[in-house]
Amino acid sequence: MVEPRRLLLIFFLSTLLIAYSNANVEEIQKDTEEGDEEVKVGGQKALGVTYDARSLIINGKRELLFSGAIHYPRSTPDMWPDLIKKAKQGGINAIETYVFWNGHEPVEGQYNFEGEFDLVKFIKLIHEHKLYAVVRVGPFIQAEWNHGGLPYWLREVPGIIFRSDNEPFKKHMKRFVTLIVDKLKQEKLFAPQGGPIILAQIENEYNTIQRAFREKGDSYVQWAGKLALSLNANVPWIMCKQRDAPDPIINTCNGRHCGDTFYGPNKRNKPALWTENWTAQYRVFGDPPSQRSAEDLAYSVARFFSKNGSMVNYYMYYGGTNFGRTSASFTTTRYYDEGPLDEFGLQREPKWGHLKDVHRALSLCKRALFWGVPTTLKLGPDQQAIVWQQPGTSACAAFLANNNTRLAQHVNFRGQDIRLPARSISVLPDCKTVVFNTQLVTTQHNSRNFVRSEIANKNFNWEMYREVPPVGLGFKFDVPRELFHLTKDTTDYAWYTTSLLLGRRDLPMKKNVRPVLRVASLGHGIHAYVNGEYAGSAHGSKVEKSFVFQRAVSLKEGENHIALLGYLVGLPDSGAYMEKRFAGPRSITILGLNTGTLDISQNGWGHQVGIDGEKKKLFTEEGSKSVQWTKPDQGGPLTWYKGYFDAPEGDNPVAIVMTGMGKGMVWINGRSIGRYWNNYLSPLKKPTQSEYHIPRAYLKPKNLIVLLEEEGGNPKDVHIVTVNRDTICSGVSEIHPPSPRLFETKNGSLQAKVNDLKPRAELKCPGKKQIVAVEFASYGDPFGACGAYFIGNCTAPESKQVVEKYCLGKPSCQIPLDSIPFSNQNDACIHLRKTLAVQLKCA
Repeated sequence: MVEPRRLLLIFFLSTLLIAYSNANVEEIQKDTEEGDEEVKVGGQKALGVTYDARSLIINGKRELLFSGAIHYPRSTPDMWPDLIKKAKQGGINAIETYVFWNGHEPVEGQYNFEGEFDLVKFIKLIHEHKLYAVVRVGPFIQAEWNHGGLPYWLREVPGIIFRSDNEPFKKHMKRFVTLIVDKLKQEKLFAPQGGPIILAQIENEYNTIQRAFREKGDSYVQWAGKLALSLNANVPWIMCKQRDAPDPIINTCNGRHCGDTFYGPNKRNKPALWTENWTAQYRVFGDPPSQRSAEDLAYSVARFFSKNGSMVNYYMYYGGTNFGRTSASFTTTRYYDEGPLDEFGLQREPKWGHLKDVHRALSLCKRALFWGVPTTLKLGPDQQAIVWQQPGTSACAAFLANNNTRLAQHVNFRGQDIRLPARSISVLPDCKTVVFNTQLVTTQHNSRNFVRSEIANKNFNWEMYREVPPVGLGFKFDVPRELFHLTKDTTDYAWYTTSLLLGRRDLPMKKNVRPVLRVASLGHGIHAYVNGEYAGSAHGSKVEKSFVFQRAVSLKEGENHIALLGYLVGLPDSGAYMEKRFAGPRSITILGLNTGTLDISQNGWGHQVGIDGEKKKLFTEEGSKSVQWTKPDQGGPLTWYKGYFDAPEGDNPVAIVMTGMGKGMVWINGRSIGRYWNNYLSPLKKPTQSEYHIPRAYLKPKNLIVLLEEEGGNPKDVHIVTVNRDTICSGVSEIHPPSPRLFETKNGSLQAKVNDLKPRAELKCPGKKQIVAVEFASYGDPFGACGAYFIGNCTAPESKQVVEKYCLGKPSCQIPLDSIPFSNQNDACIHLRKTLAVQLKCA
């Protein structure tokens, strides 16, 4: 038996060795004037990744971390370098990703680390771009990913209870997490090995379900923490939204405004880290558009860092695409399209640029933030200043906040009158100069365009093949089988068939009375056929999975055949006891018979997993030859459509617009680009998603496209488009501060890089394009947004000519607001604070 004192000593020494203890900062060696002073422990440079209450310390230096979430399976490997490059250009210095267990181990013991699941390649690319990596191992991840990342086969392990102190679950979790960490260690990808990984996460938002498991939840958290530490990754581990994260694991915040909602680290020696700052909101089919402004995001980031935060991770920086069947219940194929990089990898402005500016502004404050002491001053009823001052030095940074959500306010700060727009924060890296305000966007805007491809849509001819509902299937049971268990995540579909004999006296005598087929289902949807005729469909929703299908049907004297096609729209991805979720028909009755309501739930049901077209692989070149295709009719349920198209012109991203279609799936050259659902309308009476990304990597000179249409849509108006953001805009007023990009820190003081800091509009075309047209220009009080600007009550007549002079034929341009043609003698808005709104076209 080991003595308690010896145990304590061993624990202390091991903790010190892996550098998780609160660093006792004995010496600061000034390395640069940006605040990158080295931290030494015991007189030695602190190598690897350590932390204290202020920040992470990476190889002896403190870091402000601006992290962007990019999930490797939600894009193709050929896209990864460009996505990482654009993130870095946006001021991101770390890339975060989950690890996707069901992608890596779809069948127990059979592993996949190829293609879009090549985790090692993705992390190495991050390293090549000289960025840090944050790996959220989970292995439960939620992420609106099918089954929350847990493989289906895990559900069928005897006695298993997910995410609880349950031996079967812990056994498999330990095996997979160990596999991943060992794989990353073998490739020397953790920071102490010279790699980019500085943080790892175990579990995910467990506090939200912990109480459901009572003491088994509490002990599971402790076990998960010990498991993480035992893997000797030698970087700090985190648990997001986990108040009782066991030491030395860091509890972190997820949400929109962690500067105000985070209860803080659960120990004083831990830094404040923000693992999910939601750039919008993921969408499910049936949702209206989800938005979050660049201004609100920037406000939240400035607020968090002003209140001792040192890391933010944007969830998502690039959302990407849920290819195939990878999305969770009802989640759209497009994921977090409203991030700084949209689904196609294009910069969404002003979100990308405005966040780049807040990163720059905060970096200018680095020295004061790391080595200063904060003080909060009240400047008004809803106004405050948080000032960071390093004792004995001139290092000072101030964050002036106006929390009034409606009105701008003027405040007096250190003898200066400073205007603060409503609900905004101004950043003063030297406590004197405003270099950034969260509400005043100095970066450009843009608008996305979908351009019909002339080449791809030329000679686009469709052929069709219609599924026939089965009769008298085998694999019989008294009652319909549960749908998750039946399909085992191999398909969205399963057939249920039964038959019943009816006599003449069973049927209604009146011509205007028809029997009604009623199916109560636990989700997600069904298509019903009676005697070979389509009776209709019904489905649940993300909020309410259960539903009831009711339709009048035609029954006949003699034998009647009923076929139900149950379908799923992804497995659940959250909540307690996920292994006990169910879907599919639970009660089936026929109403309106002369003999009364007939319950046929236990009538004896045949089953078939998947539909025939899937089994024949009609979505592949070879499989499509196995059936006879015909010219399309006006459309019908369960119909396959096949066509060919040439690769679109240029190198812009590609999408397919599913006009006129209902619900189904799309394959390009045998690869599924995901589910579509155009006839599930939002409350705005529009599809939640109409355009679906086709990665360029999927394309060849000649391309096979196959659609499975479930509900009778007609593909005659489906077309291929290319995607660009060649419409660029700017909206800058006389009160806008100069961009933080115009400042730097030299010799311990803030300095301007240029002499002229007056407001100006700055615009730049994407790629190697140049400005070919001025589509709008007004200096006065214009209104609207990029792609839809309007002239207000007054405008300077010369606005367009001035903009053309500065911009036409150039890849970028700057337009000073005090240009001579905008002088007072021509000023139509002399008593207003004027704004210059510009919209340009690039090509």
